[in-house]
Amino acid sequence: MRIALTGGIAAGKSTIAHRLAELGAVVVDADALAREAVEPGSEGLARVAEVFGPGVLGPDGALDRAALGAIVFADPARRRELEGITHPAVRRLAAERMAAAEAADPAAVVVYDVPLLAEAGPDHGFELVVVAHAPAPTRIERMVGLRGMDRAEAERRVASQASDDERLAIADVVIDTGGTLDATLEQVERLWERVRGRS
Repeated sequence: MRIALTGGIAAGKSTIAHRLAELGAVVVDADALAREAVEPGSEGLARVAEVFGPGVLGPDGALDRAALGAIVFADPARRRELEGITHPAVRRLAAERMAAAEAADPAAVVVYDVPLLAEAGPDHGFELVVVAHAPAPTRIERMVGLRGMDRAEAERRVASQASDDERLAIADVVIDTGGTLDATLEQVERLWERVRGRS
């Protein structure tokens, strides 16, 4: 069974994914694959440096994520350029990891932790879409308070993603992450019971 787990930045996806992995799911993390797609020596990193200039590389030749983020989160056209480089590689890597998990265990529950599912359009191919949901103001406060991010930058990042309504429109299951950690985890447990009942 393939499940998509999505949500806006600082919505609590990682907490949900971590608990699902503890319960027995195979989690494929799109953000980790995106980092892999531009690791030193990769074709993806060479292309990013070609398109965005040498200023997005650190002294060690690795991607300077802060420098690249400052460019792409301020300009939607530049962000689309970056996505045109990274998304095909991430999709390929994700398909490989999910196929490997299913080959190893045909009864596996595979969770694809993917932030930009709502932006990708309706043809996602997952049996269940789970949305981690906390209102945008709550997520901004988390980025400022927990991550030490500048408020204007946090607001820019939230605005660069799909709206809460767009994400909720594709949800089969909504996990409300605006409350306590225990409340979030209780919802994850109920989701897992439902999923195991179907698989």
